[in-house]
Amino acid sequence: MIKKILFGFLTLIVISIMSVMLFMNISPQFGELPTGDQLETIQQSPNFNGEVFENLVSTSMDMSLSDVFSILKDYTSGAEDREPSQALPTAFDKSIKTNNDTSAKVTWYGHSAVLLVIDNKKILLDPMLGESSAPVPFLTKRFPYEKPIPINQIDYVDFVVISHDHYDHLDMPTILKLKDNVGHFYTALGVESHLMSWGIPHEKITSLDWWQSSEKMDLMFVATPARHFSGRGLTDRNKTQWASWVIKGKKESIYFSGDGGYADHFQKIGEKYGPFDFAMLECGQYNRRWAQIHMTPEETAQAAVDLRAKKAMPIHWGAFNLSLHSWTDPIERVKVAAEKLGVSLVHPVIGQEFSIMENPSTNWWIFDQ
Repeated sequence: MIKKILFGFLTLIVISIMSVMLFMNISPQFGELPTGDQLETIQQSPNFNGEVFENLVSTSMDMSLSDVFSILKDYTSGAEDREPSQALPTAFDKSIKTNNDTSAKVTWYGHSAVLLVIDNKKILLDPMLGESSAPVPFLTKRFPYEKPIPINQIDYVDFVVISHDHYDHLDMPTILKLKDNVGHFYTALGVESHLMSWGIPHEKITSLDWWQSSEKMDLMFVATPARHFSGRGLTDRNKTQWASWVIKGKKESIYFSGDGGYADHFQKIGEKYGPFDFAMLECGQYNRRWAQIHMTPEETAQAAVDLRAKKAMPIHWGAFNLSLHSWTDPIERVKVAAEKLGVSLVHPVIGQEFSIMENPSTNWWIFDQ
């Protein structure tokens, strides 16, 4: 009897593992790993050790057994306000009026998704505009918005820039909806393999290693270092690269952090390409147990100083509950840190277009104001 029970239990485990592997192999949202010419290019990168990409500084994501148990405990008994109590305000049909202002314009869609208009060119940065930041929808869900993101109203965009291949930055459903109305894609090295598996022609994609640059339509795109990791499945960790991005127009310099922990790369980027007129900096989903791959709000403010940013906007918050802090902790703490360091901080309503010369700064997340 016991042997039968054990046999049945082991059979169930084997079937479960095989089902998961089959699902990952046949589900297109997992993308595809680089092969052929893409893999040969990766193998020539000074940031690739022959098997995986590496950070510029030692970065560990290993956790002790006690850390794992403490995380599980915190997820069941942590902050009660990790999600908003009501729908978040949006301003998709509004913009700040700026007469005769030809400066760059920004629209933040929540989390790290941003529409940048510079020199009359439209650039979508990490356009995760879907409802779930996971390979299966039930694992995560976007915070409720007063109005849904009008993805069908986004017309032709000149460029899409992808920082790395995590689901909260590279969303297959969004890419499939947009791809026929995109002029060109820029990705970190190796990420192009996912896009190609979703039907985007290779000639429409430029992938760059750290410190490499490309010029198109009088704009310069530079892939710059970040301290993070990559992967969309169980066996592809760090097989593609992660990057931050510098975008330079005729008059303005813009920085987009993507994801990553704090290190001296911000200072190096600031020295080489700064000062920046506007910087979009990760600020959210942090925790002491993964402090090397996500910045705290205080580190976000310091990164703005290192970059020599004239103005900074916190991103990577306001859309998903991917950590253990309250959903307003990022913005509340970064405001305090920015004031102490003399950083000019903007925090627009989701969906509001504004000029980088303006300072949208209403405390829209405080519902009872």
